[in-house]
Amino acid sequence: MTSAQHRPVGPRYEGWLTGIDSICYGGDYNPEQWPEEVWEQDVTLMREAGVNLVSIGIFSWALLEPREGEFDFAWLDRLIELLHANGIHIDLATPTASPPAWFFHAYPQARVVTREGTVLGFGSRGMASPSSPDYRAAALRITEALGDRYGSHPALALWHVHNEYGAPVSEDYSPTSAAAFRDWLRARYTTLDGLNAAWGTRFWGQVYGEWEHVGVPAATPSVANPAQRLDFARFTNDSLLACFTAERDALHARSQAPVTTNFMAAECPSTDLFAWGREVDVVSNDHYLTAADPRCEVGLALAADLTRSVAGGKPWMLLEHSPSGVNWQPRNVAKRPGEMARSAFSHVGRGADAVMFFQWRASRSGAEKFHGAMLPHAGTSSRVWREIVALGADLAAASELVGSRVSADVALLWDQESLWAQGLEWRPSVDVDARERINTFYDRFWRDGVQVDFAHPSQDLSGYKLVVAPASYLLTAESAANLTRFVEGGGTLLVSFFSGIVNEFDAVHEGGFLAPLRDALGVTVEEFLPLRAGETLQVALDDAGVAPGLTGTLTASVWADDLTLAGASVVGTYLDGPAPGAPAITRNTHGSGTGWYLSTQLDVDALATVLAPVYADAGLTPSGLPEELEVIRRSGAAADYVVAINHGSSPLSVESSAALGTPAAGATDLITGAEVDADVKVEAGGVRVLRVPRAIS
Repeated sequence: MTSAQHRPVGPRYEGWLTGIDSICYGGDYNPEQWPEEVWEQDVTLMREAGVNLVSIGIFSWALLEPREGEFDFAWLDRLIELLHANGIHIDLATPTASPPAWFFHAYPQARVVTREGTVLGFGSRGMASPSSPDYRAAALRITEALGDRYGSHPALALWHVHNEYGAPVSEDYSPTSAAAFRDWLRARYTTLDGLNAAWGTRFWGQVYGEWEHVGVPAATPSVANPAQRLDFARFTNDSLLACFTAERDALHARSQAPVTTNFMAAECPSTDLFAWGREVDVVSNDHYLTAADPRCEVGLALAADLTRSVAGGKPWMLLEHSPSGVNWQPRNVAKRPGEMARSAFSHVGRGADAVMFFQWRASRSGAEKFHGAMLPHAGTSSRVWREIVALGADLAAASELVGSRVSADVALLWDQESLWAQGLEWRPSVDVDARERINTFYDRFWRDGVQVDFAHPSQDLSGYKLVVAPASYLLTAESAANLTRFVEGGGTLLVSFFSGIVNEFDAVHEGGFLAPLRDALGVTVEEFLPLRAGETLQVALDDAGVAPGLTGTLTASVWADDLTLAGASVVGTYLDGPAPGAPAITRNTHGSGTGWYLSTQLDVDALATVLAPVYADAGLTPSGLPEELEVIRRSGAAADYVVAINHGSSPLSVESSAALGTPAAGATDLITGAEVDADVKVEAGGVRVLRVPRAIS
């Protein structure tokens, strides 16, 4: 492990896609589902829509290797040549997400076993046991064959390994996995004494005397050892990642094209995104709106910002999203007119240099026949098709954004290991949800027009003015020291409750709750005081002479702490609840910076009040724009760019100086080519993409 100050972020690859210098536009193409005479129609329509990249071969293993060791590439040869002749680049997948029927018949021991002991069968999608040597050998064989045949093809822009690792298969409790888990533990702890100490096995008499006695944390009579569960999550991530890197290395040996795999950022809890981001050549993500969320545009923005952060700010790809409704949610709501463009340009504004869909042509058969597609069942007479063509033209017009970057002054901490640990059983309150806290804080910044990155707590944070820890339950001593140095160096740190509780072994820190952040925050937690279901409490605010303007009363819920002051000033006090008169919100000066602690759960509106003096400490100012107006800035080598999206039902007009940060003179709408007036008007449900001159200093 590198030191906290120098933890690498983002992919090591510095280039972009082979042969493409514009925004990538297209989607998953599954022509094997159609007669070949349809292929000609498809490429003609792709050209009409402005498609320049398609992902192929993702679920084609059974056709490419119909019998073990017997390959048939003839159909794929014809497809690639057709696409190449029409100027369409390919993102060629290794089809290892869905092994053929013959594989499971020949290697039944490679089937996944659930925690309850159910053996999963063939007939869906998904992966064999990632620990299976038979699966890994078969996956490597088909990958090497594809690399040998197509590695230098001029149509090849990108390799696409597997598909959505961890979804739907992640943890495997089979005997094969148990043996691999023991090997992983030996490498991590060396001795059984080391494992027993890390897992705290003297509790409940779980001490291991032989390696062969160590198993996977399958279903148990009561709660399984939480440290074992946490290590099994790490092992699962590492097993999936090892499958990826084996295929990646085989392709690197055979091709110069970059290699990716499509993440499901913010939606797939079995992969450690920051670890994976360092292994792919180009970061890519799949994102689907949650129909049940009336403000799903905020979740979209969160996923996009997280993906860009995993990429270390480098260009990244939206490799899948849906032109309209999906088919796998309880209620699959269709996108309304203009929503497709708003979704696409929100990703572009937040750093994506590719807008891709699942899928090109809607399937007539199979589990996803009701999923939206670029070419829907209604065909080219449909509204969806018209919007697809229009979006292709708009993205082409905006292609000078390619390579520009998004910068942020605020970092929200994201640590998958902490999310794994906090999500285990027997925590102080079932109402405490780490993702709820992350989402709520993010929503506040989104409404305030404050651009954020996501960051791992061990990485270099010196470039940020404000760092927020919404849910850092697991915080290593190294990471806590990193946060403390950030404050000492002049940064502003805001920490929410139930943070800094345990170390990497899910053991409470020596010195008690919040102990490793004592210097930065000036408080420790003596006792948790969670509330009963539905209870609320009141917090009285008093700036205490250190947080001007922080006055009034806020309603909080779910949680309270019994705080012990260690130098911090109290700026919020519990009026009632389990600790009336006790500190609720504190501010501490440490070194050249400040550390804030929020010991209760506030909703998105209440957070606005608390964040006002936090912003002041950090030297930040909310945009003051209407909440319905999403404005994102990208900076290029020669110009800056602004993407403005109106999510409301009425036109919005804002002064360009407020929206863009610069005078409007010379600003141009890239889509229309028109110069921008002093006031930037964004129609209801509309999008503006602007080239903005830099202010002369």
